[in-house]
Amino acid sequence: MSGSDLFTGTLDLLALRTLRAEPLHGYGVGKALRRASSGVLDVEEGALYPALHRLEGRGLLEAAWGITDTGRRAKFYRLTDEGLRYLEAESSRWAEFAGAVDAVLGGAGG
Repeated sequence: MSGSDLFTGTLDLLALRTLRAEPLHGYGVGKALRRASSGVLDVEEGALYPALHRLEGRGLLEAAWGITDTGRRAKFYRLTDEGLRYLEAESSRWAEFAGAVDAVLGGAGG
């Protein structure tokens, strides 16, 4: 898996996880990622919005137009049943991957 594929898959997983709790517009997804990661994950709009559109195109998200808290019109995304199944499967894969990386990094100095 190339670096860009790894980033794309990770961003997809994070976006799906963020939308598990409630529907959000794109800005809200980015804000939730920043908040949950204590500011470490500051995903640029140029990466986030294409990811949301890609996930919608794959049937993992549904979108509907709505009004934000500030009165602006925005597209709100929500997880589909298929998206939830995908999230659960990919979360398991990610946990396995992260454990393997951690094992390598933990063994790197010793």
